[in-house]
Amino acid sequence: MEFRIAVVDRDSCKPQKCSQECLKYCPVVRTGGEAVIIEDKAIISEELCVGCGICVKKCPFKAISIVGLPHELEGKEVHRYGINGFVLYNLPIPRKGSVVGLLGQNGTGKTTAVRILSGQLKPNLGKEDAEWEEIYERFAGTELLDYLKSLREGIKTSLKPQYIEAIPKVYSGKAKDLLEKADEIGKMDEIVEKLGLKNALNNDVKNLSGGELQRLAIAACLLKDADFYFLDEITSYLDIYQRTSVAKVIKKKAEEKPVLIVEHDIAILDMLADYVHISYGKPGVYGVITHPKGVRTGINQYLRGYLPEENIRIREKPIEFDVFQPRESELEKVLVEYPAFSKTLDGFKLSVEAGEIKESEVLGIVGPNATGKSTFVKVLAGVLEDDEKKVDLELKTSYKPQYIKAEVDKPVGAFLTSINPMINTSYYRTEFLKPLNVEELMDRKLDELSGGELQRVAIIACLLREADLYLLDEPSAHLDVEQRTEVARMIRRFALNAKKSVFVVDHDIYLIDMISDRLIVFEGEPGKKGKSTKPLNMKDGMNRFLANLGITFRRDEETKRPRVNKLNSRLDREQKSKGEYYYYFN
Repeated sequence: MEFRIAVVDRDSCKPQKCSQECLKYCPVVRTGGEAVIIEDKAIISEELCVGCGICVKKCPFKAISIVGLPHELEGKEVHRYGINGFVLYNLPIPRKGSVVGLLGQNGTGKTTAVRILSGQLKPNLGKEDAEWEEIYERFAGTELLDYLKSLREGIKTSLKPQYIEAIPKVYSGKAKDLLEKADEIGKMDEIVEKLGLKNALNNDVKNLSGGELQRLAIAACLLKDADFYFLDEITSYLDIYQRTSVAKVIKKKAEEKPVLIVEHDIAILDMLADYVHISYGKPGVYGVITHPKGVRTGINQYLRGYLPEENIRIREKPIEFDVFQPRESELEKVLVEYPAFSKTLDGFKLSVEAGEIKESEVLGIVGPNATGKSTFVKVLAGVLEDDEKKVDLELKTSYKPQYIKAEVDKPVGAFLTSINPMINTSYYRTEFLKPLNVEELMDRKLDELSGGELQRVAIIACLLREADLYLLDEPSAHLDVEQRTEVARMIRRFALNAKKSVFVVDHDIYLIDMISDRLIVFEGEPGKKGKSTKPLNMKDGMNRFLANLGITFRRDEETKRPRVNKLNSRLDREQKSKGEYYYYFN
């Protein structure tokens, strides 16, 4: 069935200057007091519209058009998980000499597509099983036919899995030993140097941090002697500097062999990919993968939520970025001041500059990994004591740690209710459960959730607790772009409406850009010493942070999203000369 609706271009609609022909012919078009609208413009009921097209032809201002909504492509199934299970339509196309990106909501088939293309999963065409001849017939005349034939004939692929937290469960030993086993091209020392893994080589894998595990997994994947490389989510737990280093290594590999990446950090995807496929659909039910698009065009279409080539609207509202950065807190009431303090931990020393926390503000925390960001929030949360035992905020705090483990097999609903019995009221459902799609998880047990599902539950659990100060460490990990956007909106609304102060540690520039009123910047020598600034305004904070990394960002002219400038490009040199590393401020 084709799901199509008529939509109105509100800038073109002039209901006071036309004879309202659309009203005469279509009962689902409404204007004026007949519907809840703004400025007396026409709207069309999506529930009643059948997409007949009459109103389109009758509108003298061409303000109405027919737009498709996501729907399943019956007869074009690539793979289905059992009867009435999730079904995937279409596949991305690996390209020689290029990095191909795959961008889309969690649960829309990206990992399934990667498993098929890497040879771990045979496509069944939506049936119980499919013969290879049927598969070839399905993809006849497409670029994928030759690839699937070579895959059956035994080409070698290398895959970096999505969830790197599972590595210590399947491998026991030193990181160096793992890489030596993986190294089939004799470039271990070179890759280790470029990814900054030297200090981790002699450590046991089970003792590595999330960032070290991520880089270890990427190194192991790229050291294989393969014909195609697939990397599923490369930036989780990595700081911006590490993400940039990883992107450079992958880009270099793509000069030799095709690379396909799945990634939610749009800034890095934009810098790394040559082409991008978008996956859309209904998470957990079906997913559709588009034809390849130029990376800037594809990302902008994804953010707008409308795919013009497919004439499909994949999201009700576009993901928008504030043009008038930097934002600063409008509220000046100080909640609490914290003193300068230091913390020594396993040979690492953190020095913190004194600062103040304002009511109803969101403070972003940025900086390289292993410079003390998590240690800082743990001290403020009361999880750790500072060396001099000076920090006592006399506040109730709620803390979401960086690494989340489901330590109980309790259902999600029961777990959240134990934190706040009001979770099932309309307010909490509207403000917390619905934006992050947690309502559908309420009967699931915590230890059955995926990394992204557990992350969403943990964020809500943190905000549900009664506290004065909320501290969230890397809330974007394992979340897709839509979920990160909703998290940003939810936290900002929570801070303003509940008059609460929130600290957010994260490496996603998009999230930090959308969420923060002020920034605390961490600097230092990773693993040895770290130092924090006092809270800074967005302009000063981001310029200081990015100047340390030697990276500049600009605003995309169309969507106003942050974009990484190519190193030593004209814009990169120009912005550095003016000291504007993040973007030009008005």
